[in-house]
Amino acid sequence: MPAEFSDTPVTRADAGEIPVLPDIGSASLRRDEAVHALSDVPHEPGAAKPDPILVTDHVLRRFGGLTAVDIGHVEIQRGSITALIGPNGAGKTTFFNLLTGFDRPDRGTWTFNGASLAGMAAYKVARRGMVRTFQLTKALARLTVMENMRLGAVGQRGESVWRAMFPGFWREQEEDITARAEELLARFSLDTKRDDFAGSLSGGQRKLLEMARALMVEPEMVMLDEPMAGVNPALTQTLLRHVKDLREQGMTVLFVEHDMDMVRDISDWVLVMAQGAVIAEGPPESVMSDNRVIDAYLGAHHDESLLEGAVAARIEQEAAAELAADGVPEASGAALQEDDR
Repeated sequence: MPAEFSDTPVTRADAGEIPVLPDIGSASLRRDEAVHALSDVPHEPGAAKPDPILVTDHVLRRFGGLTAVDIGHVEIQRGSITALIGPNGAGKTTFFNLLTGFDRPDRGTWTFNGASLAGMAAYKVARRGMVRTFQLTKALARLTVMENMRLGAVGQRGESVWRAMFPGFWREQEEDITARAEELLARFSLDTKRDDFAGSLSGGQRKLLEMARALMVEPEMVMLDEPMAGVNPALTQTLLRHVKDLREQGMTVLFVEHDMDMVRDISDWVLVMAQGAVIAEGPPESVMSDNRVIDAYLGAHHDESLLEGAVAARIEQEAAAELAADGVPEASGAALQEDDR
């Protein structure tokens, strides 16, 4: 559970200085640890993990006659980066919304650190230490970058109507919150934008702001919904580095993404959804070669090819019939088609 701000002043080492990011050696060690922990896990949907932080059971969500999510059992390994992939309409974002309290299922249960989150409001889920970002960023455009960051902190005494009238109750805590926000903005290269309106940031910068604001909660698990969507390629590598850094800081990451190169690069484990269900899971290399995954992604294209072929054959038949009606031999019709090419 995230630590709330206390009355104890935050020292410069805790808040003012920018911590040294893990070097390549320690980053590699963290990934090796995650891969090793998952090495004996079966490559099948619903496989049990050695130390799951999130466990879901029989989660169902319908919209009228459409079943958006119907997941039997899923476990997310603590300290790992897990990718959630699947074709458009597979139910990935709906699944995120259910787990984080932004939507309610028709049935199902899920636990985070062993405690049930089913039916819990989104803000309470965040206080428990599980936060998420959105595919379309939710920055408050008419507030400054710093004001957006301050809003992300939990347990603020100044939020009380009575205490808000007496700055002595909350001023020191707000200074601590500001110090932490300054540190995170520097880490995400947004410190020069601290006094700019959030609405003036580029799409990539808003993604960085949303990720930085989520870390104000000091979460144990971060859920990222298409963090690279709409991001300028110049910022893609920066965002990738920050996603990897979350794992190096001991956090668990679950993210939705369509870029398979990125999934292969940073994920330790992959879940694949199609038509609302998890159809495959395993390491990236295993999942990418799974026929179930190939069918889920390419099946629609195969159907389109068959449809195009059927339409083309029908057109040829109708053309041949018209030529025959005009008294043109079939061979001559073929020759005319060849000339048209």
